[in-house]
Amino acid sequence: MVDIATRVWNHKWKIDPIVRSLIDTDFYKLLMCQSIYRNNPDTNVTFSLINRSKNLRLAELIDEGELREQLDHIRSLRLTRGESTWLRGNTFYGKRQMFRSDFMEWFENLRLPDYHLEKRDGQFELTFEGSWPEVMMWEIPALAVLMELRGRAVLKGMAKFELQVLYARAMTKLWEKIESLRKIEDLRIADFGTRRRHSYLWQDWCVQAMLEGLGEKFIGTSNCAVARERDIEAIGTNAHELPMVYCALADTDDQLAAAPYHVLSDWQEEHDGNLRVILPDTYGTEGFLQNAPDWLAAWTGMRIDSGDLAASAEMAIKWWQDRGEDPTQKLVIFSDGLDTDSIIDLHKKFSGRVKVSFGWGTNLTNDFRGLVPNQQLGAFSLVCKAVSANGRPTVKLSDNPNKAMGPNSEIERYKHIFKLGHQKPIQVLV
Repeated sequence: MVDIATRVWNHKWKIDPIVRSLIDTDFYKLLMCQSIYRNNPDTNVTFSLINRSKNLRLAELIDEGELREQLDHIRSLRLTRGESTWLRGNTFYGKRQMFRSDFMEWFENLRLPDYHLEKRDGQFELTFEGSWPEVMMWEIPALAVLMELRGRAVLKGMAKFELQVLYARAMTKLWEKIESLRKIEDLRIADFGTRRRHSYLWQDWCVQAMLEGLGEKFIGTSNCAVARERDIEAIGTNAHELPMVYCALADTDDQLAAAPYHVLSDWQEEHDGNLRVILPDTYGTEGFLQNAPDWLAAWTGMRIDSGDLAASAEMAIKWWQDRGEDPTQKLVIFSDGLDTDSIIDLHKKFSGRVKVSFGWGTNLTNDFRGLVPNQQLGAFSLVCKAVSANGRPTVKLSDNPNKAMGPNSEIERYKHIFKLGHQKPIQVLV
């Protein structure tokens, strides 16, 4: 097993680049990328880094030169022969050749487009612009780099034994979480922690700990590189990015209202089984379900990713019942801000009523709360989102108004079109 503390102490990033592979990314990005390559290859999209935790002034903590070095390194990466063979030949979600040969040929030749970096008001303005399939692949690595460089900046001042103790405490903290989750009889849980992880080495350790501690209850990881290395399932479906861009491309209000369902119609043409999972909250779960076409009710399940998770799950159960579907045969994946208490509580509430699963993110792969003074390693809310498509702004409303993004005028327009009423703000921690 890797001695993480010693690796950190050596401070030799060339041994441990933050992103070491083009498949050091989430599985859903590759699935979406293939879909976009097929349906919208020429759409021009801009992604931008957004730090929701304004009190953390990243540009005053992270050296710009180090950041550029890491980003330039990512641009030098290519898919290796072994990685290509794994993607082409491995079984994902019970299906061989998940990735089409035309997409794989494109991916094998991919070099990530250039970036634009500036400093402003103590924050980095980091943007990526280009064709949608190319530029979208920046999202996860960009987040991983910023998260880890922040961690390295804090750890740089620690002595060798101090680092050993820190990681020993973090390991103990995670193992205690695992022990509490062991008690749940029919638990299904996956690692969703790539984008805001402490580091690649730490995420890999967390996955190994989950494998040993939970056995078959741990069903896989969203990270393709870790999945390949540890010979476990790569987990993921689709994300808010798809409806956000499809909606931005809509020419009329009617097309805008229909766009989230157009996304899923395209998805249905490519995928079946457990990949047919609805993500309903981009413009409000309640409105989405009220207006959803009947064919969506036959899909395998739903991912609940914002707002009051229990309330949204209840909404989903009623929706299935009203359409003659048996909720006990449906999969519900909870994936927003989870930790052991919320996992245990949600499982208790919904076990037996639906097939319950969890995507455990930041509080799995980056929980150093209480381990260093002044919460210097506490997780913070950093996102990298598509902000425009073909020159038009994107909008996300969410079930939590604190997660809404886009120009205010467009937010109000979308609220009107999607008939979004009053929402209860919930603090965004991660």
